[in-house]
Amino acid sequence: MTERPWLNPPPGPAAERAAGVTEAIPSLETRRLRLRAPRLDDWPVLEPIWTTEHGRHIGGPMSPEEAWLDFNQIVASWLLRGFGAFTIEDLETGRVLGIATLDHEWGDPEPEIGWLLIPEAEGRGFAVEAGRALISHARELLGGQDFVAYMDASHERSIRVAEALGGKLDEARHPEDKDVLVYRFEEEDA
Repeated sequence: MTERPWLNPPPGPAAERAAGVTEAIPSLETRRLRLRAPRLDDWPVLEPIWTTEHGRHIGGPMSPEEAWLDFNQIVASWLLRGFGAFTIEDLETGRVLGIATLDHEWGDPEPEIGWLLIPEAEGRGFAVEAGRALISHARELLGGQDFVAYMDASHERSIRVAEALGGKLDEARHPEDKDVLVYRFEEEDA
């Protein structure tokens, strides 16, 4: 693998500032998972989500640079919107399993939740478990505003997760891509 010096943590006062930003991001815990602030050392585990055939449902496979920029975009949402990406970590082992997001990306008409897992973590209920924590967090942060999950119409696993989380298929498709389904999460009935 090519050396990537840009993945090295910053030294000196920059490291302290980065740690302060990271500490400001909440950590969510479930029975098996911790959703925490993304870190530079997560990237080697997460990168294949975007750069391999595994990323076909999110516009991949992407080049390493495109993947890095997409990752940075969802992480930057914390600074711009007060919500963003969480690294999904196994609570018992600390192993990185994927990423869960609450963001509002370019071209999307409304806030979105999402989940991206490494292949070894799929099929074990982690996406639903992380999704439940993310939905609770989104409802608290967005103050009653609806949010959605966008997904490729051919991504059956992700569709099952959205339905298990209570998402309702919206008749409207994504305005920029008619192959993208919209699952809506409305405020719970009182």
